[in-house]
Amino acid sequence: DGLKALAHITGGGFPDNIPRVLPDSVAVRVDLDAVPVPPVFGWLAKTGGVEQPEMLRTFNCGIGMIAIVEAGQADAISEAFGAAGQIAVRMGAVVAREPGQASVVYTGALAL
Repeated sequence: DGLKALAHITGGGFPDNIPRVLPDSVAVRVDLDAVPVPPVFGWLAKTGGVEQPEMLRTFNCGIGMIAIVEAGQADAISEAFGAAGQIAVRMGAVVAREPGQASVVYTGALAL
């Protein structure tokens, strides 16, 4: 009941895929400090000179799917994903979207 949407993080990364599952009235605030970035993405960023915004747009940085869930159900849904063999990381929140605001806003920084 608490699962509201799933966004598959493919080409277009975070900024192009997450908005597809959001109504216009909300945004998602993503805490990049919470994203467990596999070492290969740090290597890629450093070796290729790829800046964080492009890493978020072009690559999934180790996040294959974003689940939008009711805040009160987040722990139960995380446990259900874990029971199914998936690793779930709480990395943001749905917030009211201000006029002119992007539908995905970031805090923190990827550990590249």
